[in-house]
Amino acid sequence: MAQEVQIFYGTGRRKEAVARVWIQPGTGQFTINRKDAKELFNRIAHQQLLFGPLKDTGLEGKVDVKAFTTGGGITGQAGAVRLGLARALVTMSEDNRKALRNGGHLTRDPRMKERKKYGQPGARKRYQFSKR
Repeated sequence: MAQEVQIFYGTGRRKEAVARVWIQPGTGQFTINRKDAKELFNRIAHQQLLFGPLKDTGLEGKVDVKAFTTGGGITGQAGAVRLGLARALVTMSEDNRKALRNGGHLTRDPRMKERKKYGQPGARKRYQFSKR
């Protein structure tokens, strides 16, 4: 008889990026879009974002993380995976909520790109004024 493995899910968003994250008890494998996380996000700052929720809860090396991201850029995707992972850890155990909240991992970053306005070349930039 096969032992049933529990899988927990969380969705994360940042800027235009969306991440779907699944976690389950395991050996600490971290894959994003079927690639190793450190291979895909090779900047130290992005790796700190990704592994922050696991470090704060003390589950580094104890859970396998599988994520799929779309949209946005590298930084947006890293932030989206961080939020999705934090939400999945909360569904795994409510005891993780306090540590994640104190680390700022459960807060959705509300900053978005401002829309371009009509009659202007960008969101804020205006065409040069000419008196004559």
